Amino acid sequence: AADAAERALGEWAAMNAPARGRYLFKVAEILESRLDQLAEEMTREEGKTLPEARGETMRSVNIFRYYGGEGSRLPGLQAPSERPRVHMFAIRKPLGVCGLVTPWNFPSAIPAWKLAPALICGNTVVLKPASAAPLSAWRIVEACHEAGIPKGVVNYVAGPGGVLGEALIDARPVKAVSFTGSCEVGNRLHERASRRRLRIQLEMGGKNPTIVLADCDFDQAVANVVNAAFFSTGQKCTATSRCIVEEPIYEKFLEALVEATKKLKVGNGLEPGVEIGPAIDEKQLETDLRYIEIGRREAGEPVCGGRRLTGPGYDKGYFVEPTIFRDVTPEMTIAQEEIFGPVLGVMKAKDFEDAMRIANAVPFGLSASIQTTNLSRVFEFVYGMEAGLLTVNLPSAGVEYQLPFGGTKESSFGPKEQGPAALDFYSDYKTGYLKY
Repeated sequence: AADAAERALGEWAAMNAPARGRYLFKVAEILESRLDQLAEEMTREEGKTLPEARGETMRSVNIFRYYGGEGSRLPGLQAPSERPRVHMFAIRKPLGVCGLVTPWNFPSAIPAWKLAPALICGNTVVLKPASAAPLSAWRIVEACHEAGIPKGVVNYVAGPGGVLGEALIDARPVKAVSFTGSCEVGNRLHERASRRRLRIQLEMGGKNPTIVLADCDFDQAVANVVNAAFFSTGQKCTATSRCIVEEPIYEKFLEALVEATKKLKVGNGLEPGVEIGPAIDEKQLETDLRYIEIGRREAGEPVCGGRRLTGPGYDKGYFVEPTIFRDVTPEMTIAQEEIFGPVLGVMKAKDFEDAMRIANAVPFGLSASIQTTNLSRVFEFVYGMEAGLLTVNLPSAGVEYQLPFGGTKESSFGPKEQGPAALDFYSDYKTGYLKY
């Protein structure tokens, strides 16, 4: 696959960027024409609810349109020279063959937001999707082929992530690798890539907090936490897994949170009204249940959920009750390690400063949210929170493609994804000095 990408590179890189953009517009058109089919396939494959799958598919459409438009911009640089009659400029050039390794939790959107910027910059690619959800990524590759993108520009390989990820890094034609997945695999790929001095981009884990202050819009804050913690079965790298509540409203907020969570409908994502689908597979189910048992030992019985759902309606999937633990403290395992499931720890903070201290006391720094009506606190949060994605009076999960996405600390490494920042990873500058 890497050799095929290398053979196709010359023609694709030589094509002008607006022409490459027209191919991306065509991909978007094809995907949108099949939106209902692709969404249903995604729900059957990955388990998320049908409305979520429709939203993700449309997001993929919009990503290809966005980067198709970048083909008419693809900005370089110019600056005035200190020397007379010298013009200085820098133009973007593609890197070459790029390896893209994507996870199962957003099986369409993440391949889209890696593929589209790589292609518009003139690179050719080898896409390796998660083995747990390969079909949605294949549908994007299929659309690329149907759109007429030349043979060899977009290549697809399927199989175990760790093995094929390492094979991609070792492949001679590959010049850069973009990876989204676990810290364990990401760190291993980073170490391997450094031996070849490859450009690498890593998006990994999170242990994301939502801070709830006493002056918040109470009902909206409850809804935001429920959304961020449990929708998509908590299988988002930006999901809230720590809810840090200011002491004066702690008991009231916890009670409302439990009440709202108990109303969530868990089941087959294709059924109307279902809000929470299954875990992706048995391995993730076991991980969820293992952390729930750890939570029981550390924090006592959960105040909500805590069991695998079985019986009629639950016998063909890996369903877990949305689970809430109260009085979680920063040193607990369930407050430090990513679970990637519908498990929420509620923590008490004396005041805003204490909440910020608790929020930052983890090795991760992907996303964070605050629920407050105090503008001064909002800006203190923005400047003091150790995270790459911040939301205010919104769920911690849910990003758009027009701005950079990525974290700090152990959550990320390398240039950001999405928005114009993605172009910086998938291209390099060539600088010229011209005497006239």
